[in-house]
Amino acid sequence: MVQNIHPTAYIATDVVLGDNSIVGPFAVIESGAVIGAYCQIGAHAVVHSHVKMGVSNILHPHAVLGGLPQDTGFKPETDSWLIIGDNNNFREGFTAHRASKMDGVTRIGSGCYFMNNSHVAHDCQIGNNTIFANNVAIGGHVEVGNHVFMGGAVVVHQFCRVGSFAIVQGTTGLNMDVIPFTLIGGRPARHYRLNTVGLKRAGITGERYNVLSAAFRLLRTKQSLEALEETEELKQLKEWLAIKSKRGTHGFIDVSIRSHE
Repeated sequence: MVQNIHPTAYIATDVVLGDNSIVGPFAVIESGAVIGAYCQIGAHAVVHSHVKMGVSNILHPHAVLGGLPQDTGFKPETDSWLIIGDNNNFREGFTAHRASKMDGVTRIGSGCYFMNNSHVAHDCQIGNNTIFANNVAIGGHVEVGNHVFMGGAVVVHQFCRVGSFAIVQGTTGLNMDVIPFTLIGGRPARHYRLNTVGLKRAGITGERYNVLSAAFRLLRTKQSLEALEETEELKQLKEWLAIKSKRGTHGFIDVSIRSHE
């Protein structure tokens, strides 16, 4: 086991700290935390109890993982968790809270990048390869899919969903769901078009892109998607639309669209 731990760091005796880990000056890792191999914990960063993370995560100075939920009814003795995948980058001032209910989980996937002072609230579910720009703040129980880009200072209301491959324009306030594969922004927020650049980078081009483009046009006019070719992306879109929303959807989607699927 090879570890590089600064002598001023505090690490509880029962912490599981993986091989080849680095822990910087004045960092704190509390009792019960589990940290995978090749992780880097920066100066003054804090990993609270009830945090489990995979390998090769980077926690920059003053980031805090697993803080108590900002829920006035939460009891600190509640056993709930923040569970994190692999290869995530948490920049300075990032915060993520554990879940608010017994045995609940706030979950962050793998390959994500969270910029300065961004925040993931209690009970949120974040997918893989998603980026939060500076000062993004999402409320409790928010779901964010894979390959999502959240622009600077985006704010998301509790219980909203942001679909995979969506891009949210900076400073947008979201109080309803965001359709997968789309670009959304403005005040009030509205869907503009497909996330063309993000889809191209993901290899969703040609006929796959054309099917999504046709689906987007049909949704704008509140028509069924059944006549379209069943690509993997269209299947994902239908499955997303079939889930009952707790907040409704920004723009041109209504409940009648889901009933056609």
